[in-house]
Order: sequence, then C-alpha cells, then structure tokens
Amino acid sequence: MKYNDSVGRRNFMKKAGTITAGAVALPSIVPASVLGKTAPGNQINIGMVGTGRQAINVNLKRGFLTLDNCRVVAVNDVDSWRMDLGAKTVNDAYAKAGKKYDGVKKYDDYRDLVADKDVDAVMISTTDHWHAPVAVAAALAGKHVCMEKAFTVAPMHGKAVVEAVKAKGVTGRLDSEFRSIRKMNRAVELVHNNIIGKLKEVIVGVPGELNGSALGPQETTPVPKELNYDMWLGPAFPVPYTMQRVHEPGNINSRPGWLRISDYCNGMITNWGAHLNDIALWGMKKEYEHPVTVEGTGTFDQGIWHTINKFNLDYEYADGLKLKYMIDVPFVKFIGEDGWVRIEYPDKLSASNQALLDFKPGKNDVSFEETLSDKADFLKGIETGKPTLEPLEVGYNVYMLTIMGLISITLNSKLTWDQKTGQFVGDNAANAMLTRPFREKWLDKNVVDWMNKYQEVRMK
Repeated sequence: MKYNDSVGRRNFMKKAGTITAGAVALPSIVPASVLGKTAPGNQINIGMVGTGRQAINVNLKRGFLTLDNCRVVAVNDVDSWRMDLGAKTVNDAYAKAGKKYDGVKKYDDYRDLVADKDVDAVMISTTDHWHAPVAVAAALAGKHVCMEKAFTVAPMHGKAVVEAVKAKGVTGRLDSEFRSIRKMNRAVELVHNNIIGKLKEVIVGVPGELNGSALGPQETTPVPKELNYDMWLGPAFPVPYTMQRVHEPGNINSRPGWLRISDYCNGMITNWGAHLNDIALWGMKKEYEHPVTVEGTGTFDQGIWHTINKFNLDYEYADGLKLKYMIDVPFVKFIGEDGWVRIEYPDKLSASNQALLDFKPGKNDVSFEETLSDKADFLKGIETGKPTLEPLEVGYNVYMLTIMGLISITLNSKLTWDQKTGQFVGDNAANAMLTRPFREKWLDKNVVDWMNKYQEVRMK
C-alpha cells in the first residue's frame, strides 16, 4: 500500500504512529538517503520544547535540521532569548538550504505548542523535572515523544510517561545517542554474538562533576526580564531566583547550575548514567528487567549544588548476573567466561584478546553496523509504527537502575526489589522515595490526574 497525498499528512502520521508492528503492511516514507529529499507531504513536523544548550547545539544543529524527512515547525522556551535563538537557528538553517519555509512558530507556553495541530512530534529538551509533565501532556494529545535524558526526577513520574505513551499508541524514544556510536554498539555486538562467552559481570563508569567544588548559598537576585522564572520552576517548589540555580542569561554554551540541584536533576548518577548504563543493559539483555538487590556508598555536595558527587554501587539480577557502577572515566566493561570487552567513550574499544575484536558478523549473526542516528531512529519509528532502538520504557528502566542506587546510598541500606509489586521489600522509606510531590499550577488537569495515578506512595 502506497502513501496517497489525498489522504493528507495528518491522517498518515496518525496511522503511522498507532499501528503496531507486523499487524499490516504499513505505508512507508522512503528514507532521505534514498530519494535525496522527501516530499513536503511526507515530512514529520517537529515541535521543540526547550531551546537551551543541548537543544540548539545537538538536537537541532546536529540532529533534526540535518534530516530531510522532518521539519521543525515550532519552538518553546520559558526564556524568550533562548526561544528567539532557537527560532533563528531553525529559520537560518532552512533558508541556507534553500527550502521554502514560512518561519517557525514560537510558543512561550509548552501547552500551546502541544495543542498545535500542525505538530506531529515533540522533542523535549527541558530541565529534567519538566520532562514527565511535558511528555504526558504530549502523549495525551497524540504527539510522538522524543525526550532528553535523564528520564525524570521521580520514578512514579517516569512510570506515568511510559503508561501515557503506551495508552495513546504514540512513538516514544529516549534521546541518548550512544547506541548509534559505532564502537559502542560494536561492543554490544560482540557480547550478543557470544564472543566473550556467558556474561558474568558488567562494570560501568561515568565521569564526576565538571564544575569543580560545590557551590555554597547564593544571594537572591532579580529575575532576568526574558525569563518566566515561575514557569521555569513549574512542578518544583518555589524558591528565590539566583543565576546559579538556572542558567547564565544570554549564553547558550554555559553549563547550567540546575544539573547539580536535586529539585531539577538527580545529578551525574542519572545524567551520564543514562548513556553508559543503557549500553550495559543492552549488552546484558536486561532492558526490561530490574535488579533484585542494590547496595553502595557515596557522598553528596553541600550548598545550593548538592547532588551526589561520588558513588560505588553493586547490583545483582535474578539470574545472578552482577553489575558494578561507579564514578570513573566513562566506560562499560563486559566480562564473560571467555574474555572481556571494554568500550571507553567515545570510541576506545579494547578486549582481553585482539582476536575477539577481529570477529566479523556473518549472515546469521547479530550486526549493528547499520544502526541509525538517534533522531533518524525516532523518525523511522514514527514512519513505521515499529519500536525505536531505545523506547521510553527502556529509558525508564535505565533511569530506575540509577535511581535505585541513589536511594540505596541516601538511606545507607541494601535494598531488595520486588518486580511483581514494583516496590522495595520491607522498606517504607525507600518506597516513599519513589515519588515526590509537585505543584499543579502549570499543569493541565489531565496531566495531573494521569501523574497522580502513578504517584501513590504504596506503604503498608
């Protein structure tokens, strides 16, 4: 069945986003690499929620703006300077490419962007504490969802995202590019082809904080005129403004302070952990499984920046497979009965024996050589209705791995997880940390109701 322009882009996109893989012969958009360009009627319209450093420098310039089967049609940010920069980045890119374009729409409220009928999919590049509310709102509106890591700041909020995406049948993807890095997926390729034998243990390292020492109390200062600070806080509790809590005004390249404040981000344990632990779980084939035990040690910064700065964690799965996770250089090491393979970011691949790295997959072997980029993979998921390479459910499970470790360290306790109940066994304090309250001021009632459904503290 071929795509008929008379059907209309919106109906086509709706069908592509809701039909399950393998059910019928799906209409298909021929990849841009084949045609050279994609007809306008076949393009997927993207709305950018958040236009900060990652959104502009990576998700736009190195992502959607390089692909011909999509068009960025709308941008949103609570900082008008950043939103204007995002719009200019899009408009300039399309003008330079000689593409006919009426100009990107600008929305200072994400709810208006989500309600735009011309938007097929959203790219969420906000602070972590806004990920879940925006994702749930988008899914409930029938939009496909690509979401930055780390997944969220509270497991129950993340569960609401997964269930909303599943209930509405839209395509979802966690926006980690690591599976698309050839040396990363090459390491997993070797493991999946049993080149190192049965897996016994996996070790993961992530870098420590990049900003040096912790930051003490800061003076309250006036809110910049371009920033809607109340909406930036959104579901978090009200606190006085200081630049070190948010981001540097008028500078898209500076590292924001919110990355080190637990109200908005869980810290490097979940941030970089979303990349490397995803590779680990992919190689372990544990993407849809939680560990049964976790224990470890760690230390936290003090002051306005107070996320975890050092940690060493040990996990065990039901089949006895062990995972170690620590602050180190960014790497994943797979240890099997017949040798080991280690990949250090971005592309330093090593092994216990050079012969292991010489393996070339045959016709019947696992190969990831043709893996798409993260953005192209998201668009392909929309086009085909098939799961993306990192569905949001997988992204949520990676987040759960890291947050279980954070909870264990915070409580200084070895924790046992019950997969059936979705709770820690006999630990009310740990179960209480699976959720956190939020303000409802900036959230639609439907979003609040949906998130409340998965935000109960289930204590006996």
